[in-house]
Amino acid sequence: MAENRASAYGEGVPCWVDAQLPDVAAGRRFYGELFGWTFEAAPYGSSSWALKDGEPVAELTNKTDGRMPTVWTLYFATHDIEALGRRIRSAGGQVVTAPVRVGAGHGAAALVTDAEGAVFGLWQAGRHVGFGRRHEPGAFAWAELYARDTDAADAFYGELFRDALFGPDARPDFGRASVSDVFPAEMPPHFLVHFGVEDCAAALGTVNRLGGRVQAGPFGASYGTVAVVTDNQGASFAVLER
Repeated sequence: MAENRASAYGEGVPCWVDAQLPDVAAGRRFYGELFGWTFEAAPYGSSSWALKDGEPVAELTNKTDGRMPTVWTLYFATHDIEALGRRIRSAGGQVVTAPVRVGAGHGAAALVTDAEGAVFGLWQAGRHVGFGRRHEPGAFAWAELYARDTDAADAFYGELFRDALFGPDARPDFGRASVSDVFPAEMPPHFLVHFGVEDCAAALGTVNRLGGRVQAGPFGASYGTVAVVTDNQGASFAVLER
């Protein structure tokens, strides 16, 4: 079921995703055909917002340094980005990019890692709350943390985002698995962003036709049928048929 944006997301809830790409125009062509996204200039910087039914669902941005990975990044909501950064450091994680104010009051962003080095983002909402739509085909549907030490991951995120995961109104949008469940053992711990699709097999056909490739799957998970793919520039993500 679609969920329309109403207010800022609670702390620890996945609220936004962006892709760092060498060629944003090529990204618009790929994801526009795969997910039916349309695009408009983001109200800050030089990136593009992806829209589903007129609501923002993701962001495509140019890599400013060729040494940076071509990657999708998941952002978790917070009402106090500085305080959450301190808690992450105390729990053994790192702040990779200190909080930066984005645009004219649109919000603040930071990049951090957990104790095993998995990278994720923090977003403190201003005028930009985050996803306008989610939990539907063509929008964010789930994220999976692939960790080496799943017990350590449970402890880290269970303490960091306790209310989002275990609170009385919790509806968790991310889970965790062992890296070796899907990827080679040498793969670093990481978050994998999942986008909803109506038909996983059809989506994989489109990915291949557009120059992407299938990395793993389709396989059954507790939350649906999943396949891990890369786009035509090498950014990994998953498609999820509920």
